[in-house]
Amino acid sequence: MNAALFYRKFGLPEQVLTLEYSNKPFLKENYIRVQMLYAPINASDLIPIIGAYQHRITLPQIAGYEGVGKVIEAPLSYQHLIGKRILPLRGEGTWQNFVDLPAKFAIEVPDSISDITAARAYINPVAAWLMLKHYSPQGKHILVTAAGSDCAKLLCNWAIKFAALSVTVICRSDNHAQYYNKHTIKHIKQDDKQTIEYIARQADIVFDAVGGELAEIILAHMPESSEFVSYGLLSGTFFQPKKRLPKVHWFHIRHYLNQISQNQWLKMFDDIWPILDANDLNVANLFEFNDWQAAIKNYRQPYRNNKPLLIFD
Repeated sequence: MNAALFYRKFGLPEQVLTLEYSNKPFLKENYIRVQMLYAPINASDLIPIIGAYQHRITLPQIAGYEGVGKVIEAPLSYQHLIGKRILPLRGEGTWQNFVDLPAKFAIEVPDSISDITAARAYINPVAAWLMLKHYSPQGKHILVTAAGSDCAKLLCNWAIKFAALSVTVICRSDNHAQYYNKHTIKHIKQDDKQTIEYIARQADIVFDAVGGELAEIILAHMPESSEFVSYGLLSGTFFQPKKRLPKVHWFHIRHYLNQISQNQWLKMFDDIWPILDANDLNVANLFEFNDWQAAIKNYRQPYRNNKPLLIFD
């Protein structure tokens, strides 16, 4: 029997998600079946449920975009995957006990990577890796917002690995500042407008996930030759560039994934695994799958410095 978190209408996840039980249908040809171990709760999991992308989502849907599990069923040509840990991506929603996906998209997890880290190896690591590949930080001054997010931590640490000239991150909370002190990464407070304006004047690339007033302040003071990469709106408020320059880029993972081949998909993780360090991610806070409402409540806590993960039996 499979338990899955469905949404059959758009709205607040706490109100529209329902835990439903049913038998999985027979496995499709060239698909594998994965028994889930862990799945995180990300903004990218919750935003579609609210209805932000309802023009391209057909209801009902199972929630969840990433996680880790073990292969329990596979076609003959993929029998070698049985019992292996994989990332069950680009198939069904991951907030369920059993996930079916096309076997060709299966990403094997190296033995050196823990379950807790592997469960979070897609949304934020892939976003950070793609942004840094397309907007190289080498020899440049980098400014990052949304300091408390896993993606911001990865952007900062990886930009340093990729030879950025300097990296500065904007923090809302002292909880988040502690992490950057430990990693000797320069940080400034989000309410320190004067310092933000000063740093923005030096920035070559800005990676922003906040939007709203903060984005507008940064854009107003950046050099025209710089680039502003928007990959989220955690403030819930859109921003309007007041000038033609600096150039603003809107980053969405799906735009890149729609253009890459199967081999490029697999190779991307070959590049990510060696640099993915659990210390670059927020500490995990574990919740039983049946306790999903508490997990979402934890996600919504202000100044949170942990990542809620669902555990599957």
